[in-house]
Amino acid sequence: MRDVRGRAVPVNGRHVYVEESGDGPSWVVFEAGGGCGRTCWDAVTPLLASRARLVTYDRAGRARSGPAGGPLGIDDLAADLVAMTEAVVPEEFVLVAHSMGGLVARRAAERLGPRLRGLLLADVLPETSPVYDTWDRTTEQVDRMLAVSQALSRFRPLARLFSGNVRRLFPADTYRTMLAEDFTPAGVAQTRSEVRAVAAAIPEFRARPPRLPECPAIVLSVTRAARGRERQHAANREHQRRYAESLPDGRHEDVSAGHLVQAEQPHLVADRTARLLHHAS
Repeated sequence: MRDVRGRAVPVNGRHVYVEESGDGPSWVVFEAGGGCGRTCWDAVTPLLASRARLVTYDRAGRARSGPAGGPLGIDDLAADLVAMTEAVVPEEFVLVAHSMGGLVARRAAERLGPRLRGLLLADVLPETSPVYDTWDRTTEQVDRMLAVSQALSRFRPLARLFSGNVRRLFPADTYRTMLAEDFTPAGVAQTRSEVRAVAAAIPEFRARPPRLPECPAIVLSVTRAARGRERQHAANREHQRRYAESLPDGRHEDVSAGHLVQAEQPHLVADRTARLLHHAS
């Protein structure tokens, strides 16, 4: 198991588990995608350790964090992110977000204001894409599959089978921690809650999009689609590009990787984060 020291940080009547590393002059905060927590950044953080103080964490209800205390929406998670940074990060910082975490980061950016010096969005969910026009029905299907996974994850050989794609992508000690924390009945239950939060957020984001961040931003789109989802993937890439072009200081970049870009291309993610640090200095 990985051995990294962390601490519980109170946020909005609950607490989240935070790990801090690195000793550089600047700060970077990481927001994970759905079903993931602090461990999904393990391949990236060592590459930035000499450049910045690095903050990874588990959202409430996940892994080592305390219970969520009920269903949390994207706005709740964004409020937790803001509260966590207010407690942990004394200065301006760059925020790096993946997948569903992009929704959390963009909502949080409205409240972070000038504290947010840069934003890296790695294959984040573009709610404007037509893929999400009927996402409520897709969510029902996903939830049924996750319900089966939740029940079967009590049997550890099956949990290892379900998590085979993660095992191939992450370091062995990271995978062992993910297996113990995320691929469990409690971990899958939290993933189901996050999937439902995304479904509820899509119409809300379409009706009231977050204000565009004014800080420098980089939007990464991955080029490799999951088998059978090539058309949906192309639509998402297009809407990620459009979002980047709508930003006051935004840039879009295609990356040769699958969805877990931080595991497949950690050096690229670290490099683009470093560019934002340099831009902000």
